[in-house]
Amino acid sequence: MLKYCLFSFLLLTALNARSQAVWKLPEVAQTKFSGSVYPITKFGAVPDGYTLNTKSIQAAIDACTAKGGGVVAVPPGLWLTGPLTLKSNVNLNLAAGATLLFTKDKTQYPLVKANWEGFEQMRNQSPISAKNAVNIAITGNGIIDGNGDAWRMVKKDKLTESQWKNLVASGGVLAEGGKTWMPSESYAKGNAMKDPGRLSPDKDAAFYQSVKDFFRPNLVVLTSCDKVLLEGVTFQNSPAWCLHPLMSKNITVRNVFVKNPWYAQNGDGIDLESCSNVLIENSKFDVGDDGLCMKSGRDADGRKRAMPTKDVIIRGCTVYAAHGGFVVGSEMSGGVNNVYVSNCTFIGSDIGLRFKTTRGRGGIVENIFIKDIFMKDIPGDAVLFDMYYMAKDPIALAGEKRELPKVEKLAVDETTPQFRNIQISNIYVNGAQRAVFLRGLPEMAVKNISISNAVFQSKQGIEIQESAGIQFKNVQVYSGNTNPVVDIINSRDIRFDQFKYSNNAKTLLRLSGSGVGNIGFQNTDYKNVTNKVEATLGASAAAVSFK
Repeated sequence: MLKYCLFSFLLLTALNARSQAVWKLPEVAQTKFSGSVYPITKFGAVPDGYTLNTKSIQAAIDACTAKGGGVVAVPPGLWLTGPLTLKSNVNLNLAAGATLLFTKDKTQYPLVKANWEGFEQMRNQSPISAKNAVNIAITGNGIIDGNGDAWRMVKKDKLTESQWKNLVASGGVLAEGGKTWMPSESYAKGNAMKDPGRLSPDKDAAFYQSVKDFFRPNLVVLTSCDKVLLEGVTFQNSPAWCLHPLMSKNITVRNVFVKNPWYAQNGDGIDLESCSNVLIENSKFDVGDDGLCMKSGRDADGRKRAMPTKDVIIRGCTVYAAHGGFVVGSEMSGGVNNVYVSNCTFIGSDIGLRFKTTRGRGGIVENIFIKDIFMKDIPGDAVLFDMYYMAKDPIALAGEKRELPKVEKLAVDETTPQFRNIQISNIYVNGAQRAVFLRGLPEMAVKNISISNAVFQSKQGIEIQESAGIQFKNVQVYSGNTNPVVDIINSRDIRFDQFKYSNNAKTLLRLSGSGVGNIGFQNTDYKNVTNKVEATLGASAAAVSFK
């Protein structure tokens, strides 16, 4: 035990020292294009919102790449199109006033072998896709609209009564006692199955066709590409995830606006999956699911791929409506490491910093460095680490009942996920349900997390379960519920240095469970607290020291 405590102390000291040093950021190779311009009008495109321009726009892209590359120019107008394939050395540039509108006609989207949530599946072709392309870009000041409302199911509780009535009157199918709307019978059939899109010998083309509507495409999918630039454009109304770089590298995302309805099922902003050398900066996200999300494949498929998302820089971004502002997981089976997040603002996001996983994933998330984060009006947790992710929205809808997970200790193997070695500093939160929530597994604690220089204004304080080697330094928690301010369950080696809290606190610390040990407070004022420590359920007050 002494060796473990010493190791934790040294590791936390090293993490804190690194936080004070200048980050050595990864390098991201940039795109470069020739000056040749290929206006889509020269290939027959018509900007009337009625004419289907798929062939014309694709012809412009094909001609551009065949002649060595350049700019495919989309002038102002409403350009209706089917799915497009971006190719090497092509910069698809949308002028201000240009909207690339993808058709609602699902027959225009062929079924293709693709990837969904980390494993291979049959999907409808994405509105914009590229594979094995080098030096590609989507730039300008225009809009790319995925017409996602034609694809998505919608929950009644997420709409007003008038919106719901109009949606039901438009057609589609009702399910789950009339509380869920689906766009078609084909969608409903697929929704009732487990993994209908997963590729297997027993499924033929007729089967996939029968549930085609269920296979919602992501708006932009860039697979195994190198040197990618997304700049200036508004990406909106995606059928599923909006931006999805997959197994790609040297990606720059700058000054984009990603916009999905807040009720959009799986309406993520950007999902980096098994990508490396990435810069995301000065961009805004207002979406229906996670905002800035790091992934690396799901369960055995992700572990077999063994490609972590790594060497990522995120800075100067703003996230509004989202399930999480900056998110890791839950599909992180290939690992996530060396991610640097700074100067980001989360306003109204369900969770601020969200780390989520569950048993079966495996994978290691480590060396994540976060600083200068500003949050306002967070409905859930400002900072969350949860290894019991249950694939549900983080904030329960009115009347929705949820049960706590069953707590049991299992054997550690390749399916056991890990969160470790994560440093968070300079966090300022004006309004949250809870300041910090850490929940590991009995067999695998959330390990070596450092939070420093933080001010949390929240309804609840800090809760720590099944965690080890956690450090809070110069952290202030001003919570409405001060009984207790800090709740620790079966966790060890927790340090609070220069900890401040509400003056009317009743109980500073509650300990629960026989696994609690080596808890320490120092440089903290205790004179205004009614009760410093309360021990329950097998815990002992002797496990904590106050200096």
